[in-house]
Amino acid sequence: MILVASELVNNALRRGGTYVLRLSAHPGTIEVAVEDPSPQIPRPCASPDVVGGSGGFGWNMVNDLSLTTVVTPTPECGKTVRVFLPR
Repeated sequence: MILVASELVNNALRRGGTYVLRLSAHPGTIEVAVEDPSPQIPRPCASPDVVGGSGGFGWNMVNDLSLTTVVTPTPECGKTVRVFLPR
């Protein structure tokens, strides 16, 4: 969970500058939600940058570790990324 939360927060900081992190426990899952002001939707990177250090591994890793990922727009034109992990 810490790795997924860290990746989502790092992406929010890089793209939106500010963020809100929410963690919730459900009967079978842990929900990690990160809201940021950027309307840019996360997308998988076909060829991560292993030389220049600009990344590209995070979103793929988040999806691989999650049961479900959901991206929803916010009324303020940003987005919330919700990830559900096994508990």
